Amino acid sequence: MSSSRSRGSINRRDLLTGGLAAGALLATRPLSAASRLIAKDAPLRIGLQSYSLRGYKEGGKPNRARALAVTNQLGVSFWEAYPDHIPMTDDADEMRRMKEELRGAEVGVIGYGVIPFKKGDPNNRKAFEFAKAMKFSYLSADPDPDSFDDLDKLVEEFDVAVGIHNHGPGHRYARIDVIEKAIKDHHPKIGCCVDTGHFLRSKEDPVRAAEVFGKRVFGVHLKDVKDAEHFTILGQGDLNTPGLFRTLIANGYDGLVAIEYEESEENPVDDIRACLEEVRRVFEAVG
Repeated sequence: MSSSRSRGSINRRDLLTGGLAAGALLATRPLSAASRLIAKDAPLRIGLQSYSLRGYKEGGKPNRARALAVTNQLGVSFWEAYPDHIPMTDDADEMRRMKEELRGAEVGVIGYGVIPFKKGDPNNRKAFEFAKAMKFSYLSADPDPDSFDDLDKLVEEFDVAVGIHNHGPGHRYARIDVIEKAIKDHHPKIGCCVDTGHFLRSKEDPVRAAEVFGKRVFGVHLKDVKDAEHFTILGQGDLNTPGLFRTLIANGYDGLVAIEYEESEENPVDDIRACLEEVRRVFEAVG
């Protein structure tokens, strides 16, 4: 994208100070194909977990318009949406407005989460109704162990998958084998949302996770960690990104690989761009 202000580019200072109105931010022109770090015909669909952009706020709350503008600036076309960016609602008019805003920003939301599920909770159905109405493919989730019978029925009824999100050390779903056991006798649309960083923090191998869950990988949170402790820019930690990508490609994975960058909350753009550059490099290496 041209650096000329007359062509609608947004510089880092604009985003930090909020000097531009939300409407101007959304008017940012999409990047040309030549300017995108990740080609649209890449072997995996790369996007962002919009939690990465939670630091762009207005009135103390994450600002969707600014997050979408930054996404566009980065040349990214897909989100797994953080609920503070796309609040769950049953208001048809509000859903229509959100869809129009996403469409105007040329960002497609593939997944949504992380969502808790509890046995017998009426909010379980509401989450699926919202996902279906918004055309989300999957929900990344932290379900109570006794809620799986409910989820079996809901994924079947709504045709929306559930990927159990592994959190870090000490969490009930920190281990690959625990998740594998939890989903074993349940609907095939209940699987795992592989968070590579949290698996590394739990001293688990994310590549093994992709191998174990195979067709039951419903979402990937792509992040890197060094020495099971420090979040890093992709490629600077211990993640075997080429091995992960080769496994996902071999499995025929057609879901979203969402970069989730948790550092530099107030302005993560440069670091996320570095992560995208590493993804491009890895794609070139794996062919």
